[in-house]
Amino acid sequence: MRRQSKNLSSAIGKRVPMKQIAAVTLMLYFGAAGVYAQPGNVNITLSGTAARGTISLQGTPVSEYQLAGQGALGQFTLRVVSTSAASPQTSTTCSGPTKVYLPTVAGAGVFRSQSGGLLKLNLTGGGDCIDFAAGEALCTRIFQVIGGTSRFTNASGTVTLTMTVVPVLADGPNNPVFFAVTGKLTGMVSGAVAGQESQDGQP
Repeated sequence: MRRQSKNLSSAIGKRVPMKQIAAVTLMLYFGAAGVYAQPGNVNITLSGTAARGTISLQGTPVSEYQLAGQGALGQFTLRVVSTSAASPQTSTTCSGPTKVYLPTVAGAGVFRSQSGGLLKLNLTGGGDCIDFAAGEALCTRIFQVIGGTSRFTNASGTVTLTMTVVPVLADGPNNPVFFAVTGKLTGMVSGAVAGQESQDGQP
């Protein structure tokens, strides 16, 4: 009887750790799965400034945008450089006697999270609809997400930056040089890792 009891206790003792291992394995599996952010829409309000940059693309000085905002990806800054075509083109979405449309031909962007992770953006399209009567421009930049660092290493997707740009300083009657910018970043980003804000580089 004692031997049977001992064998039974031994058998139970062997089964309990197996159950615990199975439970821990499931917890780790679902925990790891939860680390990866599900693909979803990005809809972030941002603001900042714009001015002529110090570099050139295709022989033309770039426009540089310094923006900041907060949304699903946390607090961030966004720096964009881009250059537009030298001559106006026709556009069905930007027409009228006081409007000029300039398509964007080259550029890139870097999204930096508060803790230092970088999300890299490659410009694939866009343009500027300049309304001289309203004294502002509606600027669109379309980007392909091409990964980054830290939690953005495997990120992918497409995002669109839509901005209203208003001059605040001019160097002469028809030469604005510094602008206020408000806008939105919309689209989809997948593959970013959630829950690692404290590991991106800076607290």
